Amino acid sequence: MVAVMTAVGILVFVIGLLISIAWHELGHLSTAKLFGIRVPQYMVGFGPTLWSRKKGETEYGIKAIPFGGYIRMIGMFPPGEDGRITKRSSSAVRTMIEDAREASYEELQEGDETRLFYTRKPWKRVIVMFAGPFMNLILAFGLFTTVNMGFGVPTELPTIGSVSQCIVKAGDPTDKCPAGAKPTPAAEAGLKQGDKVLSFDGDRIRDYKQLQADIRKSAGRQVAIVVERDGQQLTLNPTIAVNQVQMYDADDRPVKGQTVEAGFLGFSPKRDIVQQTFGQSLDRMYDMGESGVKSLAALPGKIPGLWNAVVGDGPRDPDSPVGMLGAARVSGEVFSSDMPASQQVADFVFMLAAINLSLFLFNMLPLLPLDGGHIAGALWESVRRGVSKVLRRPDPGPFDVAKLMPFAYVVASIFIGFTLLVLAADLVNPVKIS
Repeated sequence: MVAVMTAVGILVFVIGLLISIAWHELGHLSTAKLFGIRVPQYMVGFGPTLWSRKKGETEYGIKAIPFGGYIRMIGMFPPGEDGRITKRSSSAVRTMIEDAREASYEELQEGDETRLFYTRKPWKRVIVMFAGPFMNLILAFGLFTTVNMGFGVPTELPTIGSVSQCIVKAGDPTDKCPAGAKPTPAAEAGLKQGDKVLSFDGDRIRDYKQLQADIRKSAGRQVAIVVERDGQQLTLNPTIAVNQVQMYDADDRPVKGQTVEAGFLGFSPKRDIVQQTFGQSLDRMYDMGESGVKSLAALPGKIPGLWNAVVGDGPRDPDSPVGMLGAARVSGEVFSSDMPASQQVADFVFMLAAINLSLFLFNMLPLLPLDGGHIAGALWESVRRGVSKVLRRPDPGPFDVAKLMPFAYVVASIFIGFTLLVLAADLVNPVKIS
């Protein structure tokens, strides 16, 4: 049964990924057609074509490798400086440029002269290229909202889940008290499982994060804690101990193996699935976006860890980048786990939302061949023409993005190498949710 549910999880992931890719390309397609650009092809996937059908002037199809997609627009690049579409040269760099230029015109038909991508105003080209990533952002927003408000998210509550009997520093075993260990302030004060903390040292407690911060900054002080127990309010007066506790970074994520000296009460919070308000959902999505940007910037620093995961014998870092193969494996683990079905669905939807957010952020990088690179080219053209107009100089004409194709090939090679490294790590040393 586990194998069957794992296969189901992987299949559902592939379908979700295909929908995300198709939705991305639909953004490009719809806006390109809106501005009169001819689009010969709309394809989901890469490699051999599994199915296709031509409707109107566009061929719609699905290809064998479901890890990407594309639309073909006529005239992505302007003609060369001599006005010709192709220009033979013995220079390898020049050949790259002209090959790219020629490919963008290879399906040119009579009447297409007024339907070329490069002839559209820069703001229209920005919209066409931005529409794809924006569709991923819309989908991520919808999926995150569904999870946060519909299913709810695992949340630490300001309620006592369990009380530690003795003081031990973070990372030490807590199931048995070592000789000479002092009792925790929570145990001494009489805190019990199920107590809901209403206030701490006069501050009304709204959530566990606030309670944890208040405890940490109260080391060595006696405080008044008001709790609700069996429908009644009780006031307890523990003296907060000083202890080595878990260190957290600026994003409130635990720093592995690092501790800090701070106040310590000695209890673990209760965890529950809590539905979020729309405002709370927006806050969480903003945090996800901020974390996504930081993770994207940190990718180069992850390369040594990925290499060690492939050739070394140590465990893989849980924060290691995961490719589509690894994500499919995680999806299989989710559906084969013993979690309630509702939580399995919530976890999968959350993962798909995170993938769509990542697709948005990644595609917005101002590098060719990504959408962000074409957006940057159109914006630069707009700036050049605007400056020339102000200075009453001749119109410099369209910015020739084709001249950046050698750089685009370098960027693409780096992306492909990184993707293969992640793929190898996902195969030999995968990240596991357990």
